[in-house]
Amino acid sequence: MNERHNTRIVLAARPVGRPAVSDFRVEHQPIPTPGPGQVLLAIRYLSLDPYMRGRMSAAKSYAAPVAVGDVMEGGTVAEVVESCHAAYRPGDLVLSYSGWQTHALSDGHDLLRLDDWPAPLSTALGVLGMPGFTAYAGLLNIGKPKTGETVVVAAASGAVGSAVGQIARLKGARAVGIAGGARKCAIVRDEFGFDAVVDHRSPTLAADLAAACPDGIDVYFENVGGKVWDAVLPLFNPFGRIPVCGLISQYNSDGVYPGPDRLPAAMRDILAKSLTVRGFIQREFAAERPDFLKVMGAWVAAGKVRYREDIVTGLDQAPEAFIGLLEGHNVGKLVIRVA
Repeated sequence: MNERHNTRIVLAARPVGRPAVSDFRVEHQPIPTPGPGQVLLAIRYLSLDPYMRGRMSAAKSYAAPVAVGDVMEGGTVAEVVESCHAAYRPGDLVLSYSGWQTHALSDGHDLLRLDDWPAPLSTALGVLGMPGFTAYAGLLNIGKPKTGETVVVAAASGAVGSAVGQIARLKGARAVGIAGGARKCAIVRDEFGFDAVVDHRSPTLAADLAAACPDGIDVYFENVGGKVWDAVLPLFNPFGRIPVCGLISQYNSDGVYPGPDRLPAAMRDILAKSLTVRGFIQREFAAERPDFLKVMGAWVAAGKVRYREDIVTGLDQAPEAFIGLLEGHNVGKLVIRVA
C-alpha cells in the first residue's frame, strides 16, 4: 500500500454477463483528512463476496446498486490511523464497510470494535463475520434442522456452505454437501466433516445426490440454483425447508435461461409436499449477532467448526480474484490482504 495516496477501485462500467477486469478502474486520490467526529481508517483486509455482483447491476434488488464511478462496496477490517472521535484512538482495530480502497473516513456509527478478537482478524470477514452469520441465522431460523434429518448444502466448500454443514451436524442432523470437482469434494468431506458429498460437475449428479440422501432431504440451503436445484427438488420430504441465500449460477446470466420452464414443477412440489421456501438477507436477523459471536466463537475455538481462507495479497488483485470467485476458483472465504 502506498501511504502517500488513497488507492481505490471503482465501478467503471456495468457488466453484461461475466464481469471483466475492464469493468473496474483503479484511481489514486489524496488521503482524506478526518474532520470533527471522524476517524481515518487504513484498510487491512477486504472481503470479496458473491453479493457484490448484484451491486454492479442496475437491476432492482434488495439494495441500491453501486453507481458507475463509485468505489466498489465491501466489508473491511481496518486500523484507525487518525482520530477526531472521542471513542476511537490510533491503533484501534475495527470492522467497517469501507469498500475497495486503502483508506476511508468514518463517523464511527458503522464501526464494530475488534478488541480482543478471539481468532485471526481476517475471520471477522469470514467464519465469525457476515458469511458465518449468514449460515448460522439462515439455517437455524429458516432451516431449523432436527436430530436425524438430512440437510443438503450447495456450494459446500465456500465460506457460507461449509459453515452450514458443520452447524447442521452440531445440531444432530446429517450433512450432505454439493461442491465442484474432486479437490473441493475431498475438502468438504475430510476437512469440514460432512457425512457425504457429491460433485455437481458429475453427469450423474441427480443419481449421485439421491444415493447420498436415501431418506430424502429435509432442509436444502440454497446458494446456487440452476441444475443443482433441479437435482434437489425431487428428493424433498414433506414439510421440507429451503433457506434461499444465493443463486450464484445465475449472477452472470443475461436473463435468458436455457431449458424448459422449471417453475411449474417447483410450484407443484411446494404445494404437494408443503415446502417452506424463504429468501433472506442476513441483516434481517441482526439482533442475533451477539449470540452468534458467542456461540460460533466457542465452536471455532474448540475446533468444532473449521474454516478455510483464501487470502490474496494486494488491492490491485481484487477484480481478478472477484471474477474467479464467481466462477468457483476459491475454497473457503476469499479475502484481499490490502496491507
